Amino acid sequence: MNRGTFRSVGAVLAGLITIVVLSNGTDTVLEATGVFPPVAVQRERGFDAPWMVVLAIVYRSIYTVAGGYVAAALAPSRPIHHAVALGAVGIVLGILGTIATWGISPAWFTILLLVLGLPCVWLGAKLRTEQLLHRHTNRNTA
Repeated sequence: MNRGTFRSVGAVLAGLITIVVLSNGTDTVLEATGVFPPVAVQRERGFDAPWMVVLAIVYRSIYTVAGGYVAAALAPSRPIHHAVALGAVGIVLGILGTIATWGISPAWFTILLLVLGLPCVWLGAKLRTEQLLHRHTNRNTA
């Protein structure tokens, strides 16, 4: 593999790590502070209230946008393509996660996270490309 390939794989991997670390970190903090019930309780009876599921969808979506942004920012070229590659990896992992958590979380929660993944990483990459375009435009007009 050449250097560009390593950078491409690294960009996608960095985006994935961003999403996983932020999501799991937030889950851990919310469980430790009592906002979410412990995992054992979630497995036994699920979430106590719909707002917990909505909160998890919101922060996970934000973190997925951040992951798409990171993948695009680190991509050696074609940032949108790297974010879409991250989205494809996310779909595979999301399917596995949906299977693993079936019966723990509401089915619509895991399926919605799966559906939102690709649009969120695309949005993150789009934000990054727009940022670069804006910087480039401002340099040329100054």
